[in-house]
Amino acid sequence: QVQLVESGGGLVQAGGSLRLSCTASGRAFTNYAMGWFRQAPGKDREFVAALSRRGGNTDYADFVKGRFTISENKANNTVYLQLDSLKAEETAVYYCAASRLYYPNMRYYRNMRYYNDWGQGTQVTVSS
Repeated sequence: QVQLVESGGGLVQAGGSLRLSCTASGRAFTNYAMGWFRQAPGKDREFVAALSRRGGNTDYADFVKGRFTISENKANNTVYLQLDSLKAEETAVYYCAASRLYYPNMRYYRNMRYYNDWGQGTQVTVSS
């Protein structure tokens, strides 16, 4: 079991930036990949970004288009999501997730079913 705690959400104007953090505790060393998802009001949860802890490979949703960056600090078991050039329609709860399944093809981590543990989410509100 891995516990995930997100932080860093808040209110920002359109075009602004935020840096989300996700700190893992428990059996964090068994995680092969970490991902970020988001869920806007009335919409399904969707993939944002993923990072392989085995080789450092990353993958992003098409809508990111170079605006977001996922990274990690292995020393403190923390994964980050840097959000730049935010848009009002990106207001959502952002969730961190951990996967104990290894897939060489990063695209598997776009699917929520391949994650074992989830954080409680952090609210990001982008004002227009």
